[in-house]
Amino acid sequence: MGTQNIELKAFEEKINAQLQQVKDQLGEFEARAKSHASQAEIDTLNDIRTKHREIERRRQELKTLGDAKVGQVRSEIDADVAKLKSSLADLAMRLKKAG
Repeated sequence: MGTQNIELKAFEEKINAQLQQVKDQLGEFEARAKSHASQAEIDTLNDIRTKHREIERRRQELKTLGDAKVGQVRSEIDADVAKLKSSLADLAMRLKKAG
C-alpha cells in the first residue's frame, strides 16, 4: 500500500470516528429535544443531520478521486467537520439552557 493510500485510510478512520461521535450526540440531543426543544432547535438538529450525511457522502467519494483532488477534498471535509462540531456544541448549549 502506498504512502498516500495509508494516509487516506488514516484520514477516513479519523473522519469515521468523528462522524460517529456526532451521530451519537445527535441521538442524545434528539431524545432531549422531543420533550422541550423549540422549532429552531429542531431545525438545527435537522440541519446538522443533513450536513453529517453530506460529509459521509464526500468521505466515500475520496476513494474514487484522483490524487490531485484528494488533498483539496480532505481539507474541505476537515473544515466541514469542524463546523459540524461547532454547530453541535452551540446546540448543546441551547438545549442545556432550555432544559
